[in-house]
Amino acid sequence: MMILAVFRSRAHSLAYAERLNGYGVPATTVPAPKEAKIGCGLCVRFDARFYVRAKAILKTGKYPTFKGFYKTEFLNGRMTVTPYN
Repeated sequence: MMILAVFRSRAHSLAYAERLNGYGVPATTVPAPKEAKIGCGLCVRFDARFYVRAKAILKTGKYPTFKGFYKTEFLNGRMTVTPYN
């Protein structure tokens, strides 16, 4: 399962992805899926195994545009995006 960290700011998405990678969490920026309902933008994708570390790293930075974590899964050939806590 993959997790998306969704931001309303492209700059914050890029900075968070860079920070995750610096702390050993393999992360990439990807276009935010329409299912996340944030309009156009970037989000940060990483494997769910790193969620606890990624959440801790998020708290150490200033990301006022952070919208939330979402999990992505494929069900019946369609991608679903749901909030993840």
